[in-house]
Amino acid sequence: MKLYAIETGNFKLDGGAMFGVVPKALWNRTTPADAKNRIDLAARSLLIEDGNRLILIDAGMGNKQDEKFFGHYGLWGNHTLDKSLQDAGFSRADITDVFLTHLHFDHCGGAVRWNKNRTGYELTFPNATYWSNKAHWDWATTPNAREKASFLAENLSPIQESGQLRFVTAPDASFSSQSELDFGILFVNGHTEKQMIPHISYKGKTIVFAADLLPTAGHLPLPYVMGYDVRPLETLKEKQAFLTKVANDDFLIFMQHDAHNPIITVQPTEKGVRLLDTLPIESLNQL
Repeated sequence: MKLYAIETGNFKLDGGAMFGVVPKALWNRTTPADAKNRIDLAARSLLIEDGNRLILIDAGMGNKQDEKFFGHYGLWGNHTLDKSLQDAGFSRADITDVFLTHLHFDHCGGAVRWNKNRTGYELTFPNATYWSNKAHWDWATTPNAREKASFLAENLSPIQESGQLRFVTAPDASFSSQSELDFGILFVNGHTEKQMIPHISYKGKTIVFAADLLPTAGHLPLPYVMGYDVRPLETLKEKQAFLTKVANDDFLIFMQHDAHNPIITVQPTEKGVRLLDTLPIESLNQL
């Protein structure tokens, strides 16, 4: 097995929305905002090369929307999905599986693209099986008013119509046994219904893909919960259980959205679980 970080692009979001009820005077210490009160974020995917399978976890926000749409998100940097795949030695056609932690546009938008003539949409990864879970798919395709702006029909309908969509089993256990993709999945419901957090056994370590359960290293304190979460009190409980497990078992956390801390480790302290170390992406294959 080999792991690759796939940088699909960087963006910005309002720091107040990202930290909810926590005052800016506190969160700005670890995650400084720009003049428009926005913080730097990444859309970092993880590619797993395992035998004949090439599994991509999440696909970034893509480029289907118009300039006005992307103007809200302060795109920055030179990363793209195609370039990052090419740098790893692969192309879109090589991907065998696309695992979508959840269906908010910044996680699944890159999984669908315009066709050649821009008359409709097609799957970005034509040879891949696309994985979600039934409960979250139903949640996303009949969205509530709170999340409707994040679940975009142009991202979901082409997947459903392709015949390449599959659902993983959604057990009740906190850290499940191996899934259909040969890695474990933690199902959490605070951010959105049945978000999936993969954990991968790799060279004697466990790598956890944090997705939106832990957006940045600055979100380690339990009350630091995003304003976007539909069930913030549920997030509190889920974060506490997650961070306790990760700290006690010495897991590595792969940070999807932290632009400046791609991999972190944590430790228990008197104030709760806190940052122990930040590791470069290259450390994935130096274990």
